[in-house]
Amino acid sequence: MEAAKRGIKQSIIDSALKDVKPIKRVLRRDRNQSEFKLTLKRYLNRVVTTENVKRGKNMAKRHSNILRAVTKKYGVAPRVILAIWGIETRFGLVKANVPLIPSVATLAYDRRRSKYFRAQLFAVLRMLDKGYIDQDSLFGSWAGAMGQPQFMPSSYLAYAQDFDGDGRRDIWKSVPDVLASIANYLAKHGWRSDMTWGREVALPVGYAENLGTPTRRVTRGCRARTSALKNLAAWQSEGVRRISGADLPTRNLSAVLVLPDGTEGRAFLTYKNYAAIMSYNCAHLYGITVGVLSDRIGKR
Repeated sequence: MEAAKRGIKQSIIDSALKDVKPIKRVLRRDRNQSEFKLTLKRYLNRVVTTENVKRGKNMAKRHSNILRAVTKKYGVAPRVILAIWGIETRFGLVKANVPLIPSVATLAYDRRRSKYFRAQLFAVLRMLDKGYIDQDSLFGSWAGAMGQPQFMPSSYLAYAQDFDGDGRRDIWKSVPDVLASIANYLAKHGWRSDMTWGREVALPVGYAENLGTPTRRVTRGCRARTSALKNLAAWQSEGVRRISGADLPTRNLSAVLVLPDGTEGRAFLTYKNYAAIMSYNCAHLYGITVGVLSDRIGKR
């Protein structure tokens, strides 16, 4: 078996994969993900609620010392870390209850994303083999995302952090580990501390309709598309303005235009940090919502 060839103990393989059967509801969920079906307005209304913003601000105060230390090490703004934590599990309130291995195995043998989920299945087995978690505690989302930051197994192996120093990378129960793991993920995907994620903008009449079909990938391996990359000065010269009508920033930054709902919806200019967010979840509704929620949490 391939897992054994990868050095995973046979006892782990036998225990983990015993009596595993496909789960039909996992396949149904895979083909009906909200990030690809809702409008931006509906998605924002679900996530950027008064309650979530208030809880985010409270979390910022409660964990201010940890967030300060995490930001110092990884360079990611607390409001962005909190926004992802809030979207993924409502700051740890939502507990995953789906047995992880049957879910990942189901998707591994489904043709749509077989290669990706086979890698996730091997990553889960590696986690068990290394003793990072025991099988009885191995629960996740229907798609195999784990813990408070909803890391995929391969992301856990690559990016999870032991920030509380107890020798375990505990993204299930340790808030310091959760916050540091999110920050490390973004940092390793190109987050820059000297800029924000982007901003909503106002476009000239008829501008969006004349842009043509977006063709630029947001980031490697992501199917979401944006406009071509242009300097802020170029966007300014074409009549793009802040949503208030004021001029764009004068910094020498490049940005892409994102239209989550197409030419008739809201428009956003996004910077390199937006690509880091999209590496976490490759859907414009997700990326824009992280940005908007982070701005609300960080607003005084």
